[in-house]
Amino acid sequence: MQSQALNKLAPAKPASVGDLVRHWRQLRRKSQLDLACDADISTRHLSFIETGRSTPSRDMVLHLAESLDVPIRERNALLLAAGYAPAYQARDLSDPVLRPVREAIDLLLSAHEPFPALAVDRHWTLIAANRAVAPLTAGAVADLLKPPVNVMRLSLHPQGVAPRIVNLAEWRDHLLYRLRRQHADTADATLGALIEELAAYPCGPSRPRSADALASALAVPLRLKTESGILSFLSATMMFDASLDATLSEIALETFLPADAETAAALRLTPAS
Repeated sequence: MQSQALNKLAPAKPASVGDLVRHWRQLRRKSQLDLACDADISTRHLSFIETGRSTPSRDMVLHLAESLDVPIRERNALLLAAGYAPAYQARDLSDPVLRPVREAIDLLLSAHEPFPALAVDRHWTLIAANRAVAPLTAGAVADLLKPPVNVMRLSLHPQGVAPRIVNLAEWRDHLLYRLRRQHADTADATLGALIEELAAYPCGPSRPRSADALASALAVPLRLKTESGILSFLSATMMFDASLDATLSEIALETFLPADAETAAALRLTPAS
């Protein structure tokens, strides 16, 4: 009994590089043969790596990570599990070295005015926003606007922007579909928890739509009630090409463009706050 209790208290054994390779291979729904062909290695060699019978070189770890399209931050985890130093930087945006990046983000957001635009990290935490975003979040409770602000939570929370979204059910489905795709690609536990939270929010009457229907939708507008009437937006995403820095590779610029002439005219007439 005492031995069993000690086993329960013992820390979990860290995942080996073989465990992690197998995890990402299965997540990408690839067989050992599929990955071996993609990476141009033998299935025997891959099997030995996954079972721990063979320790991959640093180059092999990076090669397999590339073949599996592993996110940059998680490639560092693979390298560490294999006993190698990380290959990629993961600086915080407050690092003085990244000041030019912050300035570039602010410049891009400002250039998008009078249309709304914002920057988020991999968990949809707000990094920066231009002045046109503030009127869209009017009416949200103060707690949702306190840093760190999660943009997805702010959008779909019943005390956030959700009550003013005319097509809430459709917009909610669109956002959850994006999040689920992102979670499938990254296996990020924080995103998984966020999806569960958002999916539990009320959204009013809706009709179920299949994943195929969601994927085939070319553009889902955000239709929002404002003091200027109902404004309609189409969203677009811009990513940084930062293959050597995990933090930069995860930043997304979310831009909103008017979906009709009335919205464009209303935004151009709205004075900056």
